Amino acid sequence: MGFQALTAVIFACLCFACDGFFTGNIHRNIERQISNDVQGHKDEDKPVFQQHWISQKLDHFNGADSRAWKQKFLVTETYYRTGGPVFLMIGGEGPINNQWMSTDSGSTWLTYAKKLGALCFLLEHRFYGDSHPTVDLRTENLQFLSSQQALADLAHFRTVMAKQLGLTNSKWVAFGGSYPGALAAWSRLKYPNLIHAAVASSAPLHATVNFSEYLEVVWRALAAENPKCPLLVKKAFDTLNELIKDPKNYENITKDFNLCSRLQIQSEKDRAYILDSLADSIMSTVQYNNDNRAFESALGTNCTIKTVCGVMSEESLGEPYYRFAAFVALRTTTYLLQPCFKDPTYSANLQDLRNTSYSGPASGGERQWLYQTCTEFGYFQTSDSPNQPFSGFGLQYHVEQCLDIFNISTKTLYAGVDQTNENYGSYDIRATRIVFPNGSIDPWHALGITSSISDDLPAIFIKGTAHCANMYPARAEDIPQLNLAREHIFQILQKWLKEK
Repeated sequence: MGFQALTAVIFACLCFACDGFFTGNIHRNIERQISNDVQGHKDEDKPVFQQHWISQKLDHFNGADSRAWKQKFLVTETYYRTGGPVFLMIGGEGPINNQWMSTDSGSTWLTYAKKLGALCFLLEHRFYGDSHPTVDLRTENLQFLSSQQALADLAHFRTVMAKQLGLTNSKWVAFGGSYPGALAAWSRLKYPNLIHAAVASSAPLHATVNFSEYLEVVWRALAAENPKCPLLVKKAFDTLNELIKDPKNYENITKDFNLCSRLQIQSEKDRAYILDSLADSIMSTVQYNNDNRAFESALGTNCTIKTVCGVMSEESLGEPYYRFAAFVALRTTTYLLQPCFKDPTYSANLQDLRNTSYSGPASGGERQWLYQTCTEFGYFQTSDSPNQPFSGFGLQYHVEQCLDIFNISTKTLYAGVDQTNENYGSYDIRATRIVFPNGSIDPWHALGITSSISDDLPAIFIKGTAHCANMYPARAEDIPQLNLAREHIFQILQKWLKEK
């Protein structure tokens, strides 16, 4: 089937009221003709893809609710061969990125698709990107934003596409990284009749309100580069914590960290907010250390743990406090290409997060994801552990955001997190044919599976790599462990695709 025919088929199945079906084969002669709404390439090594929409129920768990909405997805049959599998990449807490379907170097799942002859879909998550189930992001509408609803979207998408494109007997493999990695694992757990196997990269399968382990991994990652590095960061942050208590120091702190506006602290939440924001400069650097996100046009990819520890070890910059300030300024201007470090107060950030418009300042995913953490996952990266370099943004600060923004109580938050672990099994997931790649530098591995549960639930723990590293395009400078992990995952997929 060519893309013109594929377009017609998909259009016929977009609406629940439509009852037209296509009985042909997807692998007919391909005419690489791209419609006006498509972004892609015309080269056998660069997948041609199309953008389409499918109708989904607003509430999959209420048969009396007939409301529907349109969900965005991308598709490419560039590598598809007769009898090949179907790969379903799951979107997460932001817009789907076209580069995962079309890139010069080739993201890892597409290299697998080329070898295995797979048809590839990329499905955007409800409430993120262009996939808007409701008219806005009011809290009463966000009740339909949950992992369970998202999994039901995946199941319906798989069922409709399989029926319309003659892929009912094909083996579907779910892919995802981070939260979508958890969704990939849970799709296999909840819908084993629909999903044959899953690759759950950097997947946080255990929900927890207080994710204090995150910063413990940050400490260890810095120490692996230089044992003195986290100690220097801690000393710098301790000094900052003392200075920030006195308003007389605000002007100097503003200059030291190249803040966009003069530091203003009118509440304990303001203090916690700026401390959390400054600490995030190092937290994010560690999480994405050496990950090849440049192909997504991500900024800051050259800022690494080595950069952090190099600056923190530079005695000519003065005391550790000034070195930390120098690193924040360097990362902001040189790596993120921003003129200054944005530092709105907690109240200003609160105003952004309370904006319910899809065009609001936090609609790119911040408001939606915070709602999910407040209702399902927690995942709050607090400074409560003594075995980490930061302080000043404890659990209470994070929990109160749920109340301030969504009026979600602490009791409701804990109940939602408990329900998530009860529903999916946490670390004790009971399923088969799921592989769990994780990196030792990635703080999220603390909530994932890093030791194999069984032959059918293998873990691949990649020493020296960070968040979702195995998913990105391969590079010459990749460490051998990463290359071996990618090959190991491929061998596992080959084996599982031979199983019934």
